[in-house]
Parts: sequence; C-alpha cells; structure tokens
Amino acid sequence: MNASTVAESGTLEPDDVRIIRALQLDPRASYAQIGAVLGLTEGTVRRRYLRLRADGVIHVAGVLDPGALGQSRWLVRLRCRPDSVGGIATGLARRDDVSWIAVGAAGTEITCAVRSRTTTDRDDLIGRLLPRTAAVLDIGAAVILHQFIGGRGHYWATLSGALTPQEEAALGQAPFVESAAVAAVPATLDAADEKLLATLAVDGRAPLSTLAAAANLTPGRAARRLQALVERRVVHIDVEIPPAALGLHTRAVLLLRIHPAQLKAAGRALAQDPAIPFAAATSGRDNLQAVAHCRDLEALYELATTRLGDLPGLRSLEVSPIDHQVKQAATRLIADRLVP
Repeated sequence: MNASTVAESGTLEPDDVRIIRALQLDPRASYAQIGAVLGLTEGTVRRRYLRLRADGVIHVAGVLDPGALGQSRWLVRLRCRPDSVGGIATGLARRDDVSWIAVGAAGTEITCAVRSRTTTDRDDLIGRLLPRTAAVLDIGAAVILHQFIGGRGHYWATLSGALTPQEEAALGQAPFVESAAVAAVPATLDAADEKLLATLAVDGRAPLSTLAAAANLTPGRAARRLQALVERRVVHIDVEIPPAALGLHTRAVLLLRIHPAQLKAAGRALAQDPAIPFAAATSGRDNLQAVAHCRDLEALYELATTRLGDLPGLRSLEVSPIDHQVKQAATRLIADRLVP
C-alpha cells in the first residue's frame, strides 16, 4: 500500500498500516513481538491497536470454515422490495451462519455468503425462510466450488509493501495453499473445541489463559487445540478492516463467465490483483465470482477494462456496485465502522 493511499484514508497513519499488516501476517502475535519487528515499543503497538479497535477500524475474530466440517458454502443474491432491504439485511446479519452482507443495485439487492454448519440449517434458510419472505422478489444461489482468495487477510495484496520483505519474513508469512471447498474427511469437534471457537469468535487475540479458562483446559492444551483447529482449517483468525479506512471507497461484486478450460488460470490471476480480496469458482452461468475494492469509480473502470478484460477465457463480465456493506466475515458495519 503506497503512501498516497494511506494519506487519502484520512484515518490511518503509516505506523497504523504497518501494525495492521503485521496482524494480517500473524493475528495472534504479541504487542512485544510486533514492536520488535517494526521498531516500535510494546506500549506504542498496544495503544495504537486499542485505538484502532475502539474506532471501528480493526477487529480480529476467529471465523469458522464449515468446509472443514463437510458443509458447502453458498453465495446468495436476493432482489427485494426497496423498503424492506434494511430489515432483511439486519435480520441476516444477526445470524452466525451468514457473512459478508452487502446492499447494491440502488438499494434493491442483497448479496451474502451462507456458511451454515449443517445441511438442515442451510436448506432451512435458502430453501424455506428466504423464499417465503414476501419482500424477497427473487433469489439466486451458487455453491462455492473452489476458493482462489479469501479468508486470512494477508493473502489480499492491497497492503503488500507496507512492510519490508525482512519484516514480513520475521512475522512468518505462510504461503497461500489452495484447498478443496469441502474437506474429504470432515473434522469433528468436542465441547472444548466449541468453547475455544466461541471465545475466538469474540476476540481472535484472546490470550491463551482466557481460551484455557473458557474450555476448561490448561494453557498448553489450549494452545495445542488451537493449533490443530487452525491447521485443519476449521478456523482462521481474520483481521477485519473497513475498506474505506484504507481509502477504498468504491466496492463492487463481480460476476464473470469464464471458459471452463481456463477457469483455474483466470481465478489465480484474479487472486493476484490488489483490488480483489475474494474470488471463487462457483456453480451457475457466472462461474467465477469476486469482490473488488477500489479507490473510486475511475479505478473500478480501469480494473474492469484492463486487468479483468485481459483474464484468460473471459466471456462476460457484470460489475454490480455496492451501495454499502452491512457485515464482513463476522462483524457488523455501520457507517463504514466495525461494530463487534
């Protein structure tokens, strides 16, 4: 992220961005560890982080991936009566199994991700509750077949360059590894795992002592349980940031139709673009769906006409601007501020 973008945000100072990037790389790193890498004092890192959190600029949360439990994830688009959009979006935001809720199409369309932990819960929402809502005029749903980018924030390239390669290496950046949307061998969770996940959902940086007390484990056992949950991709620690805080005020849902033989190449190319935090292959006519965060409409135009236009196998592209976002992976957004 270059200096001009930081200045345009009007919210973040360069050291704020460096701390955010450090947390993306290692969300549970201590203030002392981050300070040692960035050349800041432990107290400075703590104060800046707590201010960013209080200002609704950052929230670190543990996010469950139902794919690890054998459940598919779905992208849902609802066309609604304009006077009902706010109420429907708010109701969806209250559900733990609905994330990334955005309102577009001049306030008549809701896009969201459904990640229910059971088939029954998913079918109840998509197949019964939403279709029977009188204010929902139309519903479309696509299953995620393969995710090219998303989840752990450090895969999003927009903050690349905020730290030096040496600083990033010291924080232990893990390479991105693509994986199946649904695990071949689903994980099973016990009561202690569930309590760890519930605590992490509130605060992804909760100390080991807090996790241990919540799950009735020793700190050592809690640390091993957490490591196992992360390694099996049952949970990832997400660093949520309102795009507007980074000076990215124009957002859009992208619906692309790609020749099947070139879908993998197009998805991987899209994942390298700094404007793209999420991209996945999906069922349906539009077999590649993504989200774009840009500085302004001109930047979105350049993205659509140059980088997206050059994607291999592109047959069609729909750019659907987002009016406002209601929820990120786990956290509500109100006036571009995170409200845990």
